[in-house]
Amino acid sequence: MQGGSGAQGARAGQTPGHDRREKTAVTATNEQQTGEPTDVPGFEKRLGLTITEADGDHVAGRIDVHAGLHQPYGIVHGGVYCSVVETVASIGAAMWFADRGNVVGVANHANFVRAVREGVLDVLATPIQRGRTQQLWTVTITDERDRLIAKGDVRLANVIAEVLGR
Repeated sequence: MQGGSGAQGARAGQTPGHDRREKTAVTATNEQQTGEPTDVPGFEKRLGLTITEADGDHVAGRIDVHAGLHQPYGIVHGGVYCSVVETVASIGAAMWFADRGNVVGVANHANFVRAVREGVLDVLATPIQRGRTQQLWTVTITDERDRLIAKGDVRLANVIAEVLGR
């Protein structure tokens, strides 16, 4: 879905029909290039997050649950879900906003529905609203039996390149 002013049409310096979903800040994943999934570097790698598909309209991935993600009661820590939710929403939002600037998360609301101790979880991020100054993305995390484990919404600010001094 696209909404808000400026969600359609060309901006100054862009040719009409410019595809805003071009990959700039986030490069295409290895799976898109070779068919093999790509681990996300850094903090996200510690989360066991692998991105399997990514563009400006959706981001899909998986989390390989391991004991390092557990809180003291032996289940996945809620902060893991919050981090994954913000990561995948940010990837999709950045790919959609592309060369117009950067996106930054300004709100992250997650609900934890079902406890998990082990397994592989699927992650899917899709936009709810994309406008000139903000985007809202929703993220679902499900288990191998397609049961909802967690759901989150992330609001992101679109920071235009001119403000960044680019």
